[in-house]
Amino acid sequence: MVEIKEFKREHLDGICEVEKICFEKPWSRRSFEEELENPLARYFVMTDGDKVTGYAGMWHIIDEGDITNIAVLPEYRNKGFGGTLLEKLISYGIENGLSFLTLEVRVSNTAAINLYRKNGFYEVGLRKKYYEGREDALLFRRDLI
Repeated sequence: MVEIKEFKREHLDGICEVEKICFEKPWSRRSFEEELENPLARYFVMTDGDKVTGYAGMWHIIDEGDITNIAVLPEYRNKGFGGTLLEKLISYGIENGLSFLTLEVRVSNTAAINLYRKNGFYEVGLRKKYYEGREDALLFRRDLI
């Protein structure tokens, strides 16, 4: 059964495996260890039994949320799980009085762009060569108040 849980140290190996599978330039294990210690970081993992199958994270800074990553293993995609993880971040934001959420997304990632638009995010800017100095990022925002 698929569940969404708060990210804990016991999920570290699983979240790193998801990261390696999902991203061309994955974050290091040390980066995730630092996020566990970061008082601004809010991360959630999606599990199927004991297996980490996805995760979503953001930084909660005063009354703003900056979404850092959402990742779902390939075999769990196109089943609504990415949306479920995004909804968890949105719910967290609403419950904790955040004014808005922001995120960057590759201009080529149409699936993610469609997911964000479907969930009330709108484009507010462009970051030139944001990804590895090669690909632009769209900046999205969703107001929560």
